[in-house]
Amino acid sequence: MNYTHVGEEDLSFFRLTCSPDRVIAGGDISEDFGHDEMPVYGSYMPDALVYALSAEEISRVLAHCNQRRIPVTPRGAGTGLCGGAVPLFGGVLLSTEKMNRILEVDEENMTATVEPGVLLMDFSAHVLNKNLFYPPEPGEKTATLGGNVMTNAGGMKAVKYGVTRDYVMGLEVVLPDGQIIKAGGKLSKNSSGYSLLHLFVGSEGTLGIVTKLVLKLIPKPSKSVSLLVPFDSMEQCIGTVPVILRSQLKPVAVEFMQREIILEAGKYLGRDFPDKSAEAYLLLSFDGGSREEVEKICDRAAELCVRAGARDAFYADTAERLSCLWDARGAFLEAIKSSTPELDECDVVVPRNSIAAFAKAVDAVAQKLDIRIRYFGHAGDGNVHVYVCRDQLNEACWKEKLGAAMEELYKEASMLGGKVSGEHGIGHAKIDFLRESEGGQYVALLERIKDVFDPNRILNPGKVVRR
Repeated sequence: MNYTHVGEEDLSFFRLTCSPDRVIAGGDISEDFGHDEMPVYGSYMPDALVYALSAEEISRVLAHCNQRRIPVTPRGAGTGLCGGAVPLFGGVLLSTEKMNRILEVDEENMTATVEPGVLLMDFSAHVLNKNLFYPPEPGEKTATLGGNVMTNAGGMKAVKYGVTRDYVMGLEVVLPDGQIIKAGGKLSKNSSGYSLLHLFVGSEGTLGIVTKLVLKLIPKPSKSVSLLVPFDSMEQCIGTVPVILRSQLKPVAVEFMQREIILEAGKYLGRDFPDKSAEAYLLLSFDGGSREEVEKICDRAAELCVRAGARDAFYADTAERLSCLWDARGAFLEAIKSSTPELDECDVVVPRNSIAAFAKAVDAVAQKLDIRIRYFGHAGDGNVHVYVCRDQLNEACWKEKLGAAMEELYKEASMLGGKVSGEHGIGHAKIDFLRESEGGQYVALLERIKDVFDPNRILNPGKVVRR
């Protein structure tokens, strides 16, 4: 596609539409807006950065850009890991981070209506104060709700509660030509034609820009307890997961991790994990209506784990102990990033009974290529986060080994019946792997959907589909 660069007339229009203090041009734009949390995918600066405050402002900006063939890249907090919110072709970077109001918490319908720039951590705390609960909990709590919806973020509580898509009841969306539409609402069921609502969720800002969200809430659980379970091997660790899931104990989270990750997180946080002697660990979480109920569940889970070969089961039932475990789990990515000058990641999802085989394949790739690879993930839903670390490799060697590692990792996941991404999305970094995994016909259908919504290809171009 041939795109138009932002000129002075365009800047004047944006300033008139959004006010001069919310339009930044050229060299005045911070370099932080050229990349997301994975700088390895390159830096791409926009011609203009526009902060919007309303759907009407976004509508006017998009209508103008669509007519002028100026690319527009929507962006929330920029915490993505696949280059999904970077302006590959310049143009306008349209930020929704100032659209950060919680408009309503409807306690009768158990819904909340929010703007896309509300941070996940602020929203979760707000509804908890009303004895309500928003379950989706990806590792990055400073992400925006709009960004979570656009990537269909999952997180650690997906085993029991599901992913972001399961909590999106309604959306207000601005289409690439400036039209504003609504999909869904405060409805518990809806069979009114094709589900555009669920098409927008996970679309990574390529079909429209979300300006309002209606989210489902549930009652706040009264009690939560976690178990840290050490094993002598990763195979033994992962092999215990089906036992837990078949037990009808309904864990909130089932996380697995290597000993090396625990050591790196402890060093990063400056405090030790409760145990660091085993090769692999399960971190289990359970919640319920009373202490007695949850403790009974945990006792049963601990018994099952020990029978399956676990060394022990450490309980965490106080705020301090829970914080010690889950703060460390939440710091895994930052700990790995702090240990190496550069890294790349793959976010594959495989059938749960294939996690052990995939983990074994990751170790084999690391040994074969003589490169450090760290991994951890959500054992309860098969989502494995794998990080290939550059360490002391020179540029040429790093690129060669990284390319070989990624090719083998995605190939192995595909052979096990897996998919390219479990929750981080495709962005521009994983397009080729998506095509290899799903095939040309599948990708062609995605491209046709893109053309229906955005025939001029101005909205977040180069993401999910290439052309």
